[in-house]
Amino acid sequence: MRRTLPAAVALLVALSGCGLTIPTDPDGTLDRVRGGTLRVGVSVNPPWTDLPEGTDADPTGTEVELVEQFAADRLGAQVQWEPGGEEELVTALEHGEIDLLIGGLTARTPWADRIAATYRYTITEDAHGTQEQHVMAVPMGENAFLVELEDFLLDQGLPR
Repeated sequence: MRRTLPAAVALLVALSGCGLTIPTDPDGTLDRVRGGTLRVGVSVNPPWTDLPEGTDADPTGTEVELVEQFAADRLGAQVQWEPGGEEELVTALEHGEIDLLIGGLTARTPWADRIAATYRYTITEDAHGTQEQHVMAVPMGENAFLVELEDFLLDQGLPR
């Protein structure tokens, strides 16, 4: 331990001189969306997300409102909605075609090995009394973007 600590400190000092920041986004998501466009995949799952039928209107729902506020208040960004099914949107997230995925996802999502989920930002109970821990999804590795989103969600004071 005595030998490891000085080496770790020296490594951190050396890396800080290289312009390394932690957390970081290998694909630059946070930098790209700030002041630009946040591409959000939305899968229908009322009351979290819904798409008005037969119109080109923007989606509605609890998570839609949160994302719009996040984009405006934290990023100064416009939101571009990309509706679709979860499987299609998870693939789009993996390929960098969207920056964020919403749709009433829970911590038990079957996509957990393909996405980076936020911490549970709220908890609800289903009709059977089972607690559901709700999350949103971002691309794996985009940690600065994930931290910014989680920080925003924490500030909302939602039931946790």
